[in-house]
Amino acid sequence: MRLTEQPSKYDNLEKKSVMEIITDINNEDKTVAYAIEKVLPDLERLITAIEKQLKAGGRMFYVGCGTGGRLSVLDVVELPNTYGIDPEMIQTVLAGGVENLVLALEEAEDDIEEGWRTLVEKHHVTPKDIVVGISASGTTPYVLHTLRHCRENGIPTGSFVNNPQSPISEYSDYPVEVITGTEYITGSTRMKCGTAQKMICDMISSTVLIRLGRIEGNRMVNVRLINDKVVDRSVRMFMERNPSITDYDYVKEIIVKTGTVKKAEAYLKEKGEL
Repeated sequence: MRLTEQPSKYDNLEKKSVMEIITDINNEDKTVAYAIEKVLPDLERLITAIEKQLKAGGRMFYVGCGTGGRLSVLDVVELPNTYGIDPEMIQTVLAGGVENLVLALEEAEDDIEEGWRTLVEKHHVTPKDIVVGISASGTTPYVLHTLRHCRENGIPTGSFVNNPQSPISEYSDYPVEVITGTEYITGSTRMKCGTAQKMICDMISSTVLIRLGRIEGNRMVNVRLINDKVVDRSVRMFMERNPSITDYDYVKEIIVKTGTVKKAEAYLKEKGEL
C-alpha cells in the first residue's frame, strides 16, 4: 500500500473537539516544510533544468490531476501579472481541461492519452520544452503516461510526488519525492500532500523567474498594473529606486503610460530624466 494511503495515526476524529482537530492538523502541517527541506538538492536540479529550457526559449508545462493539478493552475494564472511574462512561458495541462477546473473531473486522471494529446495537438510540445508531472500517489495514469510519451520523444521531464520509488519518478529526468507520510484523514492527499505541492509550485515559479531577471532586488519591477493597489505600489517602488524624482503624480502618469516600473525607467532614461 502506498504510504499516502496508509491509515492515519489519529483515530476517532468525530469524537474530537474543534481545538483538538485543528491542533492535530497544524502539527501535521508543520512537518511539510521539513519534508521539503530533505529534497532541496533534487528540487535544485529540477529548477536548474527548467531555467535552462526557458532561457533557451522553451516553455514549461505542469501536468497534473486533482488537487496537484488545480494548485498548479493557481500558480500559473498569477505569473503573467506578477512577473510580466508571456502566459505561454509556464502553463498547466490539467486532466479534463483547465477550462473545466471547477468541475473536479477526477475520473479524467485514468485517461492515459489525453495529456500527451493535449501537449502535441494544442501546445505543439518540442524537446525545447520541459514537462513537470505532479502526483501525490506517484502512480496517476494521466501523469505517468504523459511523461512516458515525453521521454519517448526526447522531451525533458521532471516531477514531484509524495511516495518513495514511484513509477512517475522512473519516467522523470528530474524527480522530486517529498515524503509527507500519512494524512490526518486517511488518504486525503489534499491535505499535507497538497500543502507540499503548493509550496513546491511557489518555489519553482518564484525561483525560475527571479533567475530569469523578472525581479530586481526584491521588487516586482515587471508587475502589470492590474488594479489601483498595484499602481500605487509601482509608483512608490519607482520613487524608492529613483529618489531624484519626487513628483508622485508625474511618476504615476509615466508608469500608467508605459505599463511597468521597468518600462517607466527605460522611458525616462531615454528622455534623459534618469
